[in-house]
Amino acid sequence: MNTADQYLKAIYLAQRLEDGPASTGTLADLLEVSPASVNEMIGKLEQRDLVEHEKYKGARLTDDGLERAHNALQTYCIIERFLANVLEVDAYREEARALESVIDDVVADRLDTIIDRREECPDCFDPEADCCEYLEACSTAE
Repeated sequence: MNTADQYLKAIYLAQRLEDGPASTGTLADLLEVSPASVNEMIGKLEQRDLVEHEKYKGARLTDDGLERAHNALQTYCIIERFLANVLEVDAYREEARALESVIDDVVADRLDTIIDRREECPDCFDPEADCCEYLEACSTAE
């Protein structure tokens, strides 16, 4: 997953959190980057027809952007669930975020066979809890 996919994933989650366009501030918080970095990447994603941006209102994913965001979130969920449920890594979120940019589709597909991903993935990801609702570590933390 590349940087653009990480932004698309963040926009998708922010849209769900805000029930509308993703604001620059929310994206900066989710991605732990500056608002200027967010604006720059949104401009690039808009040029690639993955995002529609309206100044002072926020960013929305296009159909192509939504598809890529779903794939990116699904890959992240696979990594997160593998680390938490199979390997029982305590810092699974931090590790998943570090690994999501280097795990390719082949590795993600192989990990997917181990975790027995549910059909509703990635819609089972709870943006408020910042984890999959089927993640054992997330459900025990509540």
